[in-house]
Amino acid sequence: MNEINSKTDMPNRLSAPPGNEIDSHPIPIKHVAAELPDKDAIAHELQLICRSPFFGSSKRSQQFLAYVVQYRLNGNLEPLKERTIGADLFNRPAGYATGDDSVVRVQAGEVRRRLEKYYQAPPVNSHVRIELPLGSYAPEFRWSAITSPVADPVAVPEPDPTHSTIPEEEDSSSAPGNHKRNVWVSGLSIGALLAVALAVFFIHRANSPESVLKQFWSPMFASTKPLLICLPKPISYRPSVGLYNRHAKTPGEFDREVDRMNERPALQPDDKLVWSDMIEYPDLGVGRGDVAAAIKLSSLLGRMGKDSEVRIGSDYSFEDLRNSPAIIIGAFSNRWTMQMTSNLHFSFVEDRAVFSIREQGASGRSWYANLDRSGRIVEDYGIVTRLVNSSTGQFVVGVAGITSDGSEAAAEIASSPEGLEQALVNAPSDWKRKNVQILVKTSVSDGIAGPARVVAIYVW
Repeated sequence: MNEINSKTDMPNRLSAPPGNEIDSHPIPIKHVAAELPDKDAIAHELQLICRSPFFGSSKRSQQFLAYVVQYRLNGNLEPLKERTIGADLFNRPAGYATGDDSVVRVQAGEVRRRLEKYYQAPPVNSHVRIELPLGSYAPEFRWSAITSPVADPVAVPEPDPTHSTIPEEEDSSSAPGNHKRNVWVSGLSIGALLAVALAVFFIHRANSPESVLKQFWSPMFASTKPLLICLPKPISYRPSVGLYNRHAKTPGEFDREVDRMNERPALQPDDKLVWSDMIEYPDLGVGRGDVAAAIKLSSLLGRMGKDSEVRIGSDYSFEDLRNSPAIIIGAFSNRWTMQMTSNLHFSFVEDRAVFSIREQGASGRSWYANLDRSGRIVEDYGIVTRLVNSSTGQFVVGVAGITSDGSEAAAEIASSPEGLEQALVNAPSDWKRKNVQILVKTSVSDGIAGPARVVAIYVW
């Protein structure tokens, strides 16, 4: 078991307690000669760039630049396609829709900005300038007009004078063949450093945020059946047409359904109603945050190449959950979530109409949604629950909040490479084979959930 704790959150009230799309075709790339003037100098410049403050803080930018530069150093003349970069570098499916997923274009723009800052004060040791032109993913190399394109030699350890086999009076630099040998050693050293840099790149890629996302969701591919996205739909009531008409301020004010769907009748606090004044509407009732969560997760599944089906309300049963992997959205509005999490480390609890998330154990903490004076949610909590083998026998992910804002926040973490990397950075190395719960928090402003952040995790 592994748990990452944050500081205790003080209970707050809820309900009761006092207190531009781009064409996906390949972008035309300028063809250049296969034989570059000096590949060692380019490799050396790449290392200088990646070690600079402008790139040192962004592993993704380092990876992107190393990938496109190495593509050119390998002598490739074919246009470097956006889809190829997306698949190789960002773990996108081979045929993913680049028009719907701009990760490559966004990262290319970030690399261009960082390169521009890097070259604002030209480095002393730079003999070649690496550029990534707009509208292209192929780097261009511009040589210094003053200095010939020869890479700075990499420092080679000086031999111990006490063990030197060269006579002191002999100038080793003037010995026959030594000039060629020194150039060869310099090139070999730079080549070795480039190989090390690329090895580090691929190792880091295996542990990149994109890979963490893939590892988190990989069990869903054990089944060939579509993954079910299960949304709750609580019972919803609306005022009857008769009630609208009785309280219309002007004749015909509520004659149209579009008016009744978007306006409230002018009722006063002491007006009395009878049960027949309220009509059940089966088509209403899905929470805004739950819908936002479903959209985030459906988009993620599409990018990962997994088919999915949306089920709402009573449109799915336990038998369906036994036959397919599933994402279950919503907490107090979804009985399957309440059953699934009731005995887990973090669970949803209702106590005398007060809703919270509670941690197991005698000293377990509790988290409550926070409301402002007008009763609007300003802070909410949610749980991402990943069960590798649930009681249904299938892979299940629960995405739920105290209110639907918490559900949206949980979905943000579950669908975000950076969010999952943040959550699992200190998790045990074998978390991929285990169950995971991630407690998240979001601030809500004007009914819109803000960025989610991880509060605690539990792995078992």
